Amino acid sequence: MPHCICGCIFELILPSVHTAGSLNFLNVKRIFIFPLCTLLLAVLSLTTACAQSSEFGAMFGTSFYLGDLNQSGVFKNTHRDGSYSFCPAGGFMYRYNISPRWAVKADFIFGKVSASDVNTLNAARNLSFTSPITELSVEAELNFLKLYNAPQKNRFSPYIFAGITVFSFDPQAQLVDGGEFYELQSLGTEGQELTDESPKRYSLTSVAIPFGIGVKFTIGRHFSIGAEWGMRYTFTDYLDDVKGVYCDNQALRDARGSIVADLADRSPELGTEANPIEFNKEGTQRGNVTTTDLYSFAGITFTVKFGNESTTCDLRKPRRPLH
Repeated sequence: MPHCICGCIFELILPSVHTAGSLNFLNVKRIFIFPLCTLLLAVLSLTTACAQSSEFGAMFGTSFYLGDLNQSGVFKNTHRDGSYSFCPAGGFMYRYNISPRWAVKADFIFGKVSASDVNTLNAARNLSFTSPITELSVEAELNFLKLYNAPQKNRFSPYIFAGITVFSFDPQAQLVDGGEFYELQSLGTEGQELTDESPKRYSLTSVAIPFGIGVKFTIGRHFSIGAEWGMRYTFTDYLDDVKGVYCDNQALRDARGSIVADLADRSPELGTEANPIEFNKEGTQRGNVTTTDLYSFAGITFTVKFGNESTTCDLRKPRRPLH
């Protein structure tokens, strides 16, 4: 049965792994997915005889990204005019409490990220993007303190978590403020599939490793609130549509039109009639090919519990009924 479960997970994420660079699916499976599946199955196998307590709830918060257009700004979402914005995020969660220490959680979260080269060291590149993100995650949680929902017992604990995420994204950009948003992946702004030697278009679905910290408070027997912040280490460098080098702008213009060519290289927009700026030469670096992108969700959680402590086991002690 464990092998069947892992196999189903592999079949789900196989089409979405981005294989550019030195990481391919086999490496990802060997380094991350096998150990994570083994951890989850091992924890579950230790507690198969115990009844578990379930929680269902929601998360409300914010999101941001780190990558070529935002290299260090935590909780920073910028626009082409240099303004900052709050990007809301939210979703639903299901937590399966295995013991007072361990839990397994499934998340369905959606949000948005955006960034711009304005007011950065790469201001002359003049690129910007925004992208919706939708993810489905499975994570293991480890409470630092034993957590209970019974009177006279501990009702608070910090925790850490890690797992596996499948997510979708769709980078978009405007040519003029307030204008139409163009979906950049379909346009091939780095010359994808322009010639037989050009790279293929990247997938809009990928895999990430979520990890982070949080804190939980139980309220009575049936409710819990908390706060959580988690990063997602992705296996794509195209969350912002920026990775490789500039292609020949004239060839892109001839093949796909002026809109695509102008979105691919926006440096000339910063020029003036007296000091025009030329398009970047073919092969000039456009993004950082040595790193992949990250994104983050942070927020407040609220859950409703089903079951109580009398049906929750402790891995190290025999079960005892509540008195």
